[in-house]
Amino acid sequence: MGETAMKNISFPRYAEYNCAFRYIVEEALGARYVMPPALTRRTMELGAKYSPDFVCTPFKTILGSMIEALEAGADTLLMTHGLCRLGYYGELLEQILRDLGYRFDFINLSDYDMSRKKEYLRIIKRFAPKVSPARFLTQFAEGLRMVEYLDEITALYYKSCGFDATGGDCRRVYQRFLTAMYTARSRGDVEAGYRAAKTDLQAVPLRKPLRPLRVGIVGEFYTAMDAFSNLELEQKLADMGVEVHRWMNVTNQFIRYGNGQKNLRVKIQDLCAYDMGPTSTANIWYARECAERGFDGLVHVKSAACTPEIDVMPVLQNISGDYKIPVLYLTYDAQTSDVGLMTRLEAFYDMIDMRKKVL
Repeated sequence: MGETAMKNISFPRYAEYNCAFRYIVEEALGARYVMPPALTRRTMELGAKYSPDFVCTPFKTILGSMIEALEAGADTLLMTHGLCRLGYYGELLEQILRDLGYRFDFINLSDYDMSRKKEYLRIIKRFAPKVSPARFLTQFAEGLRMVEYLDEITALYYKSCGFDATGGDCRRVYQRFLTAMYTARSRGDVEAGYRAAKTDLQAVPLRKPLRPLRVGIVGEFYTAMDAFSNLELEQKLADMGVEVHRWMNVTNQFIRYGNGQKNLRVKIQDLCAYDMGPTSTANIWYARECAERGFDGLVHVKSAACTPEIDVMPVLQNISGDYKIPVLYLTYDAQTSDVGLMTRLEAFYDMIDMRKKVL
């Protein structure tokens, strides 16, 4: 592909963040964004078919989504870097796709030194050689603001939707918000969609007990945030009448908190002296935070073969014992059953509900 040709760029499906990726690619880079199809069983089956046996489940989902993006017309794929095995997956994903016969440009962020600012300019020029840095920075900032709005409205939605007295207004407001973000073409569109969603969600009448059941979600970065990967865990809990809280999102982990992880380590130094993976410190800190705030339960989410989160589990057991807070451990793979998940969630709900009434 010639360097002057407009690229058809795609990034694998990840929660609802693809609307922000689209905005940055099209508005900041002036390129075309190919929206990968929504994740389905076919996505997982494609990824599992061509993946090594012992990779984590998100690898399979990402591979399947990349295949579907290429089928949809993408000719340039972006792969993020990471602090666990994710940092090695870009090279493996590229090789698998090339072995399957696909032709594309692959931009792997693991190939760049992300601690050096000029490396970011190199990455931008790979996407759009003639882009204006000033335009990019302006529109990129708006894309990051969209991410923050997504995380804020999503958190508000899952705290409220389980108590919706209207029978569905919360969900309708949330869906309108997502539509606004996926179709936004300007800062005005982003701001208007956010303001409308926040106002409308706060206006929905709720039938919430004085002391509702509150559950905190912790776990592996991809699976904890992506509704397809965790089989709509948060929605299932909310539908039972639970106020659902999740700290782990892109805003907290990367935008707002940034390098503040060292401050979290100080708060949990009696529980662990070293990092055990990319999200371990934040998960241990938030688990204790929920326990100290009197939450009724914790749900720990991870994909199969996720070594860092396996290391976190004994620490969560200690928190559970110290604060007498129940923890439900959920592991997801390509064969995880929705029915099996519901059985475990219903039993967990019955336990924390009965415990709350007794205490």
